[in-house]
Amino acid sequence: MDLRKYLQQKHSQLTWKERIKIISEIINALYRIVKENAIHRDLHSGNILYLRVLDCWLIGDLGFCGPADKSSKCIYGNLPYIAPELIAGSEHTFASDIYSIAMLMWEVSSGQPPFINYEHDYSLAMKIINGMRPKIVPETPLEYKLLMKQCWDADPLKRPNIKTLRKQIKEIYLSYQNMENELLQPIVYKPNGLETNSTNSRLISSNIHRFENLPEPKNATEGIVSYYLL
Repeated sequence: MDLRKYLQQKHSQLTWKERIKIISEIINALYRIVKENAIHRDLHSGNILYLRVLDCWLIGDLGFCGPADKSSKCIYGNLPYIAPELIAGSEHTFASDIYSIAMLMWEVSSGQPPFINYEHDYSLAMKIINGMRPKIVPETPLEYKLLMKQCWDADPLKRPNIKTLRKQIKEIYLSYQNMENELLQPIVYKPNGLETNSTNSRLISSNIHRFENLPEPKNATEGIVSYYLL
């Protein structure tokens, strides 16, 4: 079962401890890829797989995974998960996978794919370039929120590397190990206008995207982010 289907079925039952555990295992899986000096290039919830027998999460669909110095002129992926610098024409780097992790962090927190109400087109590409990010879910733990925002920074150099990210998410997860049970109850989040059981294939499908003459990516202010999401 992939992460998208898992969240459709289980999200309302998940505590924050369980959500953080999912992200921690995804980050560990990416860490193993990076140790091979490889970049995944197409991380999204349709290729994050739950192995029920071992109760763990793995990264699948390694067809586009390759050496860090492998060049590719086309943009292939699921647009909401693609780092803004890639949309603007830069090459894949380790940092572009970290951006995708941020989108997965948001998806696990909300139970919804990012930008579910947007077509995957030039308009969405421009919004991402100009700093639009998903609205952070209420009750998101502060440490988790801050780490997620670092990972989706428009400047790849300001995102944590995989080693730092792995260390920080481990610390967040360990902090939940000693919490009282009443603080770990499931939190239900249902964004207005979103279909909880949407199965639209574009949400989990990767495609080739071609955009030209786009500006340099930038971070939006909180006000601009809110404006985009009204």
